[in-house]
Formats: sequence, structure tokens, C-alpha cells
Amino acid sequence: MKTVLLSLWVVAAAPIAAWADSPDASFYKNAAEAGISEVEDGDLATTKGNSQAVKDFGAHMVKDHGAANDKLKALAATKGVELPTSASVSDMATKAKLDVLSGDTFDKSYIKSQVKAHRQAVALFKKEIASGQDADAKAFATQTLPTLRSHLSEIEKIAADAGISTKK
Repeated sequence: MKTVLLSLWVVAAAPIAAWADSPDASFYKNAAEAGISEVEDGDLATTKGNSQAVKDFGAHMVKDHGAANDKLKALAATKGVELPTSASVSDMATKAKLDVLSGDTFDKSYIKSQVKAHRQAVALFKKEIASGQDADAKAFATQTLPTLRSHLSEIEKIAADAGISTKK
């Protein structure tokens, strides 16, 4: 019985061990969760968005973050790092809120959440570039950061055009 339990524990702990072996495990995890959230929320925006700017931005997020997610998955696979398959609990709560909204209320909430999410993503990727230990993760962050900054500028402009305050 002890052998069976030990075997189960070893199998269950395997993904944890892979995380422990990666010096940049939290970057991989947080980047994956954020990317998943961007695609899911972008999908919502394309169907529920009231303004064309929100619909277009949502489609842009699906395309760009979907591509970045694929690159991150491929990189993680070469490192033996198992990525999460869902957004963070906080991001899921934001999506649930967005899911029940409509019209201008949806747009305003989506825009504010995207400004916040992209500010957090820029900070996460800058931190990885500055202090990450995994050269490949740092290279991914370096390649992706300009796109994230572009997204942030784009959503801040959409917010300004809509008269939505996005002060930090």
C-alpha cells in the first residue's frame, strides 16, 4: 500500500517538479495565464463589444495573444515546464463580470480591464528581462514586450477617445 501511495505521489508531483526545475517558473505561469485571459476576453469583446474599436481591439488580442501563447507553449515544452491551461482566478472573475455586461457598460469595463491587464503584463515582461535567469524566457519576454507596449498604447487611446479615465 505504501508503494502505491508513493507511486501516486511521485506521479502527482511530476508537474510540480518540472516547475521547481525552472528558475523562471512564475514568469511562465503568469505569462500563460495572462495570455489565456487575453484571448478569452478578446473573444468576448468581438461578440459583445458595443463599439467597433472594442470589437477590433478584441480581435487583435485574440490574434496576437493566441500567437504568443503558441510560442510560449513551444518554449515551455522544450524546458519540460507544464503551463496552466486556464486563466488565473482573478482573470476568470473579470471574465465572469464581463460576460454579464452589455452595451456601453461592457465596453467601459472591458477597456478598463485591458488597460490594467496590459500594464501588469508590461511590468511582468520587464521584470523577466531585468532579472530572469532562463535565457530563453528572457528572449521571449524581449521579443514580446514591444507588442504588449503597443497594445497598452492602443487601449489607452481607445479609453481616451471614449472619455474613460485610466489613471494608475
